[in-house]
Amino acid sequence: MDMKKLKRKPTTPGEILRDEFLIPLNLTQKKFADHIAVDIKVINRLVNDRTSISPELALKFAASLGTTAEFWLTAQQVLDLYKAKIALSNSLPERIKKAA
Repeated sequence: MDMKKLKRKPTTPGEILRDEFLIPLNLTQKKFADHIAVDIKVINRLVNDRTSISPELALKFAASLGTTAEFWLTAQQVLDLYKAKIALSNSLPERIKKAA
């Protein structure tokens, strides 16, 4: 993905989970957490953008929501790259910025 073209913060995996799955399926975070056998704190932290999705969690999401693990991990990777670009944008030496 060309980070120069990215104008807004990417949608987080937690936002995708909440807006595209939990709300339309009328599932609470607790019900979903119980369904995939994780602590509700895991789902809550993800929905509130306080943690990242792990490969294991991506596999559980994929199996229970009819998606792929790659879908969730790609969303996380795009978000991570965006955050890294923001964090490094002012600290990278000019010679490195030109190469990127």
